[in-house]
Amino acid sequence: MRFTKDMTVNQVIQASPEAMKVLAAFGIDLCCGGMDTLEEAARKAGVAVEEVMEKLNATKGG
Repeated sequence: MRFTKDMTVNQVIQASPEAMKVLAAFGIDLCCGGMDTLEEAARKAGVAVEEVMEKLNATKGG
């Protein structure tokens, strides 16, 4: 599965538990139901969504 910026944080974590480490490393909020899209979550964390996507898609499941 390839991750996209339109997926929610929750969808990403369900698809690949390894993704939690990547998201946490970027300071992306993993609580509150994970309803933000990756793009929204990256913006809120002050990081480039492209950088997050690159790391996520390099993990197992990505």
